[in-house]
Amino acid sequence: MAEQSFDLVVLGGGTGGYVAAIRAAQLGLSVAIVEKDKLGGTCLHRGCIPSKALLRSAELFADVKNGENYGVSAEKVSFHLEHAMARKQSIVEKLHRGVEFLMKKNQVEVIHGYGRLMGPSIFSPQAGAVRVENGEESQILTPRFTLIATGSSPRALPGLPFDGKLVLSSDDALQFERLPNSILIVGGGAIGVEWASMLSDFGVQVTLLEFLPRLLPQEDEEVSREVEKILKKRGVAVQTGAKVIPDSFRKQNDGMEIQYDLDGQQISIQADCMMVAVGRSANVDNLGIEATEIEIQRGVIQVDEHYRTREHNIFAIGDVIGGLQLAHVAAHEGIHAVETMAGLHTHPLVYRNIARCTYSRPEVASVGWTESEAKEAGYQLKIGKFPFSSIGKALVHGEAEGFVKMIADRETDDLLGVHIVGPHATDLISEAGLALFVNASAWEIGNMIHPHPTLSETLGEAALAVDGLALHM
Repeated sequence: MAEQSFDLVVLGGGTGGYVAAIRAAQLGLSVAIVEKDKLGGTCLHRGCIPSKALLRSAELFADVKNGENYGVSAEKVSFHLEHAMARKQSIVEKLHRGVEFLMKKNQVEVIHGYGRLMGPSIFSPQAGAVRVENGEESQILTPRFTLIATGSSPRALPGLPFDGKLVLSSDDALQFERLPNSILIVGGGAIGVEWASMLSDFGVQVTLLEFLPRLLPQEDEEVSREVEKILKKRGVAVQTGAKVIPDSFRKQNDGMEIQYDLDGQQISIQADCMMVAVGRSANVDNLGIEATEIEIQRGVIQVDEHYRTREHNIFAIGDVIGGLQLAHVAAHEGIHAVETMAGLHTHPLVYRNIARCTYSRPEVASVGWTESEAKEAGYQLKIGKFPFSSIGKALVHGEAEGFVKMIADRETDDLLGVHIVGPHATDLISEAGLALFVNASAWEIGNMIHPHPTLSETLGEAALAVDGLALHM
């Protein structure tokens, strides 16, 4: 059995894992990544990138159909799923080749196979050695440090497993060979809202069910209401406070039927298929964790502020530790972890100051406190809102729905949170994130000169509106 030694072995080659590996290599550590599938992980192959490629196709299709509003006539406009899927795949493959190049450039050894942690053994006196199996072959890796970055998988409804045909995960939906005529989406978080937006733009009849009282429950309440209003306007049937009854699922000749409970009343709904988007479960099973002192609570690995587990040489990042299950979060957790391993002075991440994005139409982005969170924390607030409909660039682009909402501390003027629903919200939010990072006030954002005409003017006007000084409203 072959044995190799490294300074760091990373279990999982997704965004968090490969970024951590690059940073570790920059710091002079010898690094290996163990990956059972392809580098890039869920984000590149089954999540962020492919879904956003299809969302772009949906957005363009919607724009072309509305071309008359811009003086552009197009006859027999149609959507071809196979072409959109091919474009999606070409983007994924190009980025995959880029990640492979980065591994070679940084001399990170990629070992393909399934990796499991080992406890103390003849190979290492401490837990953290990794046994890698690839078919009939196996090898042992003995690192100084081990980083668990195995990600997560779509969570199914209890008693209703995914079958890839009638009951779909978001992974399954990315492999559509043809679009359904109708679909039921269970779960009104970011993934559910994105798919509802996309499929409705493709002409699919969409019903969106959410168990909680509102869509996007982690966002500001005004943002949630705006998103629901716009989706309904576009023909999406939205029902909040709805609890799906998995046992009621029935196959039909032309699809499926299931019931949901709404205020004690059981309501049946039929569709060609259903997609379940009720969250993701950490990939912690079959990793050999039971051979270590690593603690798991509520299905996720427990770590300290530097991502160290109860085994001092084993760290964990990304979806396997819960929290914000976002690619950019995992990447920075990985950077922090390896800098800690290298003995650098590190500061814990401030998760509230990390932007959250939903790539529906319109987009949603936020950073910092929501209004209700800030009130519950005891802040006295002053709030500014400004609509995109009052901005020239938004009208020029024909995307004037939505607003920017800015929340500040009445006593100190400190910026507490920024919430955007509208065109290019996911790009605009970085200005707000920087403002929170440098502890800027709303006054400073409002008095920074934003170029005209741009969508960023909405941020400046919302900041001025915090003190009742908005100029174009």
